[in-house]
Amino acid sequence: MRIGIVCPYSLDRPGGVQLHVTDLAEALMERGHYVSVLAPSAPNTPVPGYVYSTGRSIPVPYNGSTARLSFGLITAVRVRRWLREGRFDVVHIHEPGAPSISVIAMWARLGPTVATFHTSNDDSALMRIGKPFIKPGYEELDARIAVSPSAARTISEHLRVEATHIIPNGVDTSTFVAAVPRDHWRGTEGAPTIGILGRMDEPRKGLETFLESMPAVRRSHPGARFLVAGRYSERTAEKVRRAGAEHIGALDEADKERFMSSLDVYVAPNSGGESFGIVLVEAMAAGAAVVASDLVAFRDVSATPDGDLATRLFPVGDAEGLASTLTALLDDPSARRELAARGQRHAGTFDWLQVAPRVEETYMDAIRLIQELSPRPVKKEESA
Repeated sequence: MRIGIVCPYSLDRPGGVQLHVTDLAEALMERGHYVSVLAPSAPNTPVPGYVYSTGRSIPVPYNGSTARLSFGLITAVRVRRWLREGRFDVVHIHEPGAPSISVIAMWARLGPTVATFHTSNDDSALMRIGKPFIKPGYEELDARIAVSPSAARTISEHLRVEATHIIPNGVDTSTFVAAVPRDHWRGTEGAPTIGILGRMDEPRKGLETFLESMPAVRRSHPGARFLVAGRYSERTAEKVRRAGAEHIGALDEADKERFMSSLDVYVAPNSGGESFGIVLVEAMAAGAAVVASDLVAFRDVSATPDGDLATRLFPVGDAEGLASTLTALLDDPSARRELAARGQRHAGTFDWLQVAPRVEETYMDAIRLIQELSPRPVKKEESA
């Protein structure tokens, strides 16, 4: 198949959706398909050869973060040219509600079109404002994928449009499973390591909750080490150091895998705005026991087919609850190892080897639907 994938967020600042799009593109190419990705990116931004850039983006507050979006007349011309010249069998749009190139591509569609909805929100002012403009476009889509039950509920409750498929984000779990722990980050019996990773300047990532939990944990386990990794400002780094945690800073992909595999416990104390929680899958695949805030999206990711949970959950924003959960796991190494093993098994269900064929089948559903709706060509003898 010739597949076009649209990413509304700029590749200048990689985030969950951007990484999902590029990973999906590469997974599909490995399966023998031709793939082109349309996305914003500033000049001189290193992007893969399969990316067609719509140019610079503009930072816009969105879903508790800052999204870099691209819109306007010139952008619309570039989107239409990409669609026309691509001659795609199917186009896959991500976050069609984001005010960026995905909306343009949805309205300029030329053939079978699939959309993936990533956002999970209890309330969205942007969706309420945009509903009259985007809901008709949603209804015209040939297939609608939600990355989780909570993302499906979001579009159902806000827009009265149902997802046709629920397919999780994919992860190349093999790189996390095979990652070699780094001695400096690796915990010991007397000094277990507890880590967090993300854009810590964003309050929704829960750094304050993580730091506030530390004193109570150290009362029972004085040797416990708390590691904070990710891209964040020097001001945040200083806050981390003052609290007695170890400032790791930004990590490339290989170091992120080694970081996860070195931890005894990975913590995701996010306070909201999460649609999926791919970092939980990565940490589980790396073999860390995972403790996460009880967000609907995190609960969705954690739920195993047998009704169990592959993580330990604590109330959102509750530093005492986080501390008691961590202390219980550090008190019981065998329970911690069992949780880690269960998480690693569960992470395998999100591997691209499982996810890519489901996306592929959704494309075929969309193509078949268009073929069924298209008028049957009239043979000469029938028209005679």
